[in-house]
Amino acid sequence: MLKFLSRVVVEYNPLDPRKAAAVELLAQCNGRKAKDSNPTCSVELRRLPSPAAADDPKAQPPPRVLVTYLNGAEEAFVAADGATAQGMREQILARGRLLETEQLFREAGEKWPVVIPEEELGMSFPGIKPKKAEEKPQAA
Repeated sequence: MLKFLSRVVVEYNPLDPRKAAAVELLAQCNGRKAKDSNPTCSVELRRLPSPAAADDPKAQPPPRVLVTYLNGAEEAFVAADGATAQGMREQILARGRLLETEQLFREAGEKWPVVIPEEELGMSFPGIKPKKAEEKPQAA
């Protein structure tokens, strides 16, 4: 997951009962496998101060995860109200793969986004034979 990111900031109040998803994502980001995928990615924790009325969770700002992708794009995830660490992780991976694909197209000199003509969308696909099957002579 970190291979697509340059920075991750997790913000939450330690007394907030809604912090589970944010804490789980922070743990995933600090894991050895994640750190090995991108050692230059900065992972930060910001503890938010407790408001005066700590009994009312609505008075507190919700836990957030702020991510910065390698191309500089930023995204914020609110880690409360049913959000899961796995869901946030999947969104980060999907966006990262999209950015990676865009970069490959741009490096190849192709326009982005790729526009497929309407008439090609309706065409049938003939299928592709594997090369191994084409190269091997058929035994009689």
